[in-house]
Amino acid sequence: MRSCEIEIRVPYSDVDQMGCVHHTHYLKYFEQGRTELLRESGWAYRNLEAKGIYFVVTKAVCNYHSPARYDEVLTLTTTIKRRTLARIDHHYELRRKENSMLLASGQTTLACVDGKGQITPMPEGLKRKKK
Repeated sequence: MRSCEIEIRVPYSDVDQMGCVHHTHYLKYFEQGRTELLRESGWAYRNLEAKGIYFVVTKAVCNYHSPARYDEVLTLTTTIKRRTLARIDHHYELRRKENSMLLASGQTTLACVDGKGQITPMPEGLKRKKK
């Protein structure tokens, strides 16, 4: 399956009073991974939106294994696990770059919709699996 790896340096604004990344930011990191995977596939989400194509999250799961902390460099691997005419399932692994420790893992399901929020088939090039 298609995957993408990005690095994220944890900004101070993402940590709580204990110095750990607040749980809500992991889903934001997952979104960064999806966006870059789409870009690496030759698509920009901005261009899809201009054509009236949107992706909405219908399911999001995040499993927390160990906390990430301010200024750490993290490696996020985003993988497409399943793709249908109007659905994409992603899997995520967020690791500390320094020692590859798994910090979080998760899954999302996205549905392709039009400007009215109705399910619509993905553009032809997105439906095909690129290597």
